[in-house]
Amino acid sequence: MSVLTRVRSEGAIPFAGKFRIIDFPLSNCSNSEIYNVSVLTQYMPVSLNVHIGVGKPWELDRSRGGLRILHPYLGPDMNDGWQKGSADAVRKNLEFIDSRRIDTVLILGGNHVYKMDYRPMLKLHRDMKADVTVGIRSVNPFETHRFGIISTDSSQRVIGFREKPRRSRENVASMGVYIFDVELLKEHLLTNPSHVDFGRDVLPSLIGKKRVFAYKYEGYWANVGTIQAYWEANMALLAEISALDLYDPDWIIHTRSEEQPPAKVGPSAKLIGSLSSNGSIVEGTVKGSVISPGVHVAEGATVIDSVIMNDCKIESGAVLNKVILDKEVIVGENANIGTENGTIVPNKLDPDKINAGITVIGKRTQIPAGIQIGHNVVIAPYMRAEHFPSDEIADGETIR
Repeated sequence: MSVLTRVRSEGAIPFAGKFRIIDFPLSNCSNSEIYNVSVLTQYMPVSLNVHIGVGKPWELDRSRGGLRILHPYLGPDMNDGWQKGSADAVRKNLEFIDSRRIDTVLILGGNHVYKMDYRPMLKLHRDMKADVTVGIRSVNPFETHRFGIISTDSSQRVIGFREKPRRSRENVASMGVYIFDVELLKEHLLTNPSHVDFGRDVLPSLIGKKRVFAYKYEGYWANVGTIQAYWEANMALLAEISALDLYDPDWIIHTRSEEQPPAKVGPSAKLIGSLSSNGSIVEGTVKGSVISPGVHVAEGATVIDSVIMNDCKIESGAVLNKVILDKEVIVGENANIGTENGTIVPNKLDPDKINAGITVIGKRTQIPAGIQIGHNVVIAPYMRAEHFPSDEIADGETIR
């Protein structure tokens, strides 16, 4: 996720203005009446830990069960405390799973945006006497290279799995949602220490040997693990009828909300087809954008097709087009970011991931007044005026 994960883990990235990505799996658990939850962390965990706290927004602040945050650690039988992948993270916490005295474990990814009741999937798992059940969903045929692709027979038993194939005739993908029989999981992880990832290692080795079934999920689901996917998922919320309904009173997405005053729209402001969060002040023009809490768009500023995170300041005369601003960025007067010039050049340092015309600016960066910044530009966190080599940054450049 480029500069967005320079300061935090993926699960802690803000989404849809007021939420974090981790809010979705946590809310799904709470709404599915699953109250025994553990979050396994490692990379840049501080922001995530502060956001989750003791789990109160998700009704997980309980003396029995509840939410536990599990960190990497060193022990007498470990030469390396760092987790090498999703399965290795679970392996290093099998003792904790034992202490829960459970027979089934639900394993979720922390970087997916979706609303899912896990109870029907758990019922299928028990009804089929499955050893493993995998959540699956159809994906865009042109994006199968981003996912693990699943093949099933007529009974929904999994008969094939390919991890991120370059080409595939099938477009049914694993959602990264797994249900395991606990004893099978323990035995497999302890006897296969080289298996460090569920998708790449564990699942393929169990297909054909154990009872592995698939649960077809028909609702909205997005893996927002790339800049383009993240931007597109935010933009999709602005549709007249969004596939992801954040206003459903029967399936509330809970979060740790900041104490902020109501959103304010100035007398000369234009706010068109956008989301505006609590504490934001819009005095300029905002079209097709997501405005997070505490953002100030000054009179004369224009924001188009952009995601603006918490407490950013966009000064008068500035123009932003297809930009992601991380938290607390200040955009100086008359700066122009996402300049249209007829052609789009991929980012020179990361052309495979930053190539859709989106410019990304890291946390607490200060954009100088009057500067021109093109498409597919990446600017690292904490940059100041002296870090910009000129008053014009061409398409595809990186400032760090």
